[in-house]
Amino acid sequence: MNIPQSYIESSVASALLEDIGSGDVTGLLIPEDDISMATIISRDDATICGVDWVEEVFAQLNSEVLIEWEVEDGEAVEAGQTLCSLSGNSRALLTGERTALNFLQTLSATATLSRTYADAVKGTDCKVLDTRKTLPGLRLAQKYAVSCGGCENHRIGLFDAILIKENHIAAAGGISKAVEDARFSNPDLSIEVEVENMAELQQALDAGADRIMLDNFTPEKIQNAITLTNKKAELEASGGITLKNIRQYAETGVDYISIGALTKDIQSVDLSMRFS
Repeated sequence: MNIPQSYIESSVASALLEDIGSGDVTGLLIPEDDISMATIISRDDATICGVDWVEEVFAQLNSEVLIEWEVEDGEAVEAGQTLCSLSGNSRALLTGERTALNFLQTLSATATLSRTYADAVKGTDCKVLDTRKTLPGLRLAQKYAVSCGGCENHRIGLFDAILIKENHIAAAGGISKAVEDARFSNPDLSIEVEVENMAELQQALDAGADRIMLDNFTPEKIQNAITLTNKKAELEASGGITLKNIRQYAETGVDYISIGALTKDIQSVDLSMRFS
């Protein structure tokens, strides 16, 4: 997944404004021309993501700050491993420290959890997808982190694919009507329908859905759904799936499993920036 540089620049500018406001009053304690060196170290085993965001933080504060990376996005690291070395204006390093680490620890957390889920289904044909349950303002960044961890992206937003869920079905007047209207209004977009039972699955198939989301189906019911579908549509399992049972679901032969936890139930990677 390619992230536009303009998006990174905008995200970083917003984050710096939030933190610095009218000025870093503590940073003023440091002589204006002072130069320092520092390293960023991971205190956890992790899959790294966020290199470009860290680069942009210091580029916006002082273009003369130099960063030498020992890792790249998507790379696994061990606790205690040095990620990069920095040198440059001391005020810039101190002012940007927290913002840079916030991006790096959050995106690495998403990448790390995604790697765990990707490894859990390794050897099957099932692909693990993210969802739209992302941190506001960091949608693209987190979806990029998911891909760095070895999982794949579902739709980016409400604009690039159609997902007809329970409330849409109720408001539209049924699955068939919802799919028909969606196909007419956006003929070039993929249409996915969420179903809760086999009867709704049959309706979605009859309506010509491209993909069908099996909401809270057991592995046994998913196998029945695969038989009924007979490759007429892609199948996606969702709901009640965790690291403890995802392998069982993947081995049913379902095409996709979507996991909201990849972006919403994350624990930040513990990172430290040390001056030398």
